[in-house]
Amino acid sequence: MSPPAAPAPGPLLMVAGEASGDLHGARLLAELRRRLPGLSAFGLGGDELAAAGLERLAAASEISVVGLVEALAVLPRARRIFRELLAECERRRPALAVLVDFAEFNLRLARELKRRGVPVVYYISPQVWAWRRGRVADVAERVDEMLVLFPFEEEFYRRHGVRVTWVGHPLVDEVPELEGAWDRGTPAAGEPYRLALLPGSRRSEVAALLPAMLGAAQRLAERVPLRVRLIRAPSLPRELLEEPLAGSGLDVRVVESGRFDAIADCHLALCASGTATLEVGLLRTPMIVLYRLAGWTWLLARLLVRVPHASLVNLVLERGAVPELLQSHAEPEAVAAEAEAILTDPERVAAMRRDLGALRARLGEAGATARAADRVAARLAPGSAGARPAEAAAAAGGPGRFGPEAGR
Repeated sequence: MSPPAAPAPGPLLMVAGEASGDLHGARLLAELRRRLPGLSAFGLGGDELAAAGLERLAAASEISVVGLVEALAVLPRARRIFRELLAECERRRPALAVLVDFAEFNLRLARELKRRGVPVVYYISPQVWAWRRGRVADVAERVDEMLVLFPFEEEFYRRHGVRVTWVGHPLVDEVPELEGAWDRGTPAAGEPYRLALLPGSRRSEVAALLPAMLGAAQRLAERVPLRVRLIRAPSLPRELLEEPLAGSGLDVRVVESGRFDAIADCHLALCASGTATLEVGLLRTPMIVLYRLAGWTWLLARLLVRVPHASLVNLVLERGAVPELLQSHAEPEAVAAEAEAILTDPERVAAMRRDLGALRARLGEAGATARAADRVAARLAPGSAGARPAEAAAAAGGPGRFGPEAGR
């Protein structure tokens, strides 16, 4: 007679607030449910997490914005969601909480969860290494384990006594190596350059950046033959794009599927600062990174941020591989001038593509989501079939690296 099946672990709380966190959280939840059949999860997320099986108490889009000023508008709703999550935690008693990025909300939630005895794993680090470094003490107090995407994050947290595992970046698996696609060359005489616009995944980002991108494309089209593609983030309602596109006077193709092929086929991308810069970089498409915030938010960021670059691509590569046009510099004429300078300089394009070719190795080995799932499963059900023996031992205090000199 076979032994009875082990009971499913207690429910899992998952909270993700941004589009990239929603996507990576969904991949993680799907991996966990393969390892631990019967696992239930509830919390805050977007459409991707809901599709992966999260019982969603609220939609992340209700409170996902960029900047301190912009956050004031959604603060009342954020407080209600915060209280609802804690009430459900007291009712359901989750075995573990996995908090994904979304620092302002999730670090406060981690404090309340620890007070209630709920262990916390934090997946995708808040950027305390970039600004408000004093908050690393809060992380050490409130978070049982950090699962980070970048090697420099692991080094930072280890220096500050935080338990941390570098799992690598999921985009290494998600963004394909499109062999040969990056070597586009210069269009033949009279043929158009192909320009990709990636204005972001949040309403506030798009409102701040899309008009400047379209204005730049208008000016660029007066100087060189041009074909424009707008890469729509899955979380972004199409109707949000209709008015600015209609007013641009440009023939813009909106790409809603096959985004990687569309980006890889372009000669240049105008890209909002964020995870999308890594996608574009992994496809070796030259880019200009744009970033704009409300005035007071920008002034505060200037005082607090302590990193040499704004974009993740340049931070990971540890050099200014791609240009960054920030705040007042992200104006249509300046963007168009920079775009023309890049497109008409084959040597600069080749150098940028060479630099971007080093990005994949800097982000670690394939299998990041699986490694993150191993760590979480080991805490949810130590010794179960879902937690590999080595990972269960690591959860009890073993080494945090996913391999000696991995990704270094």
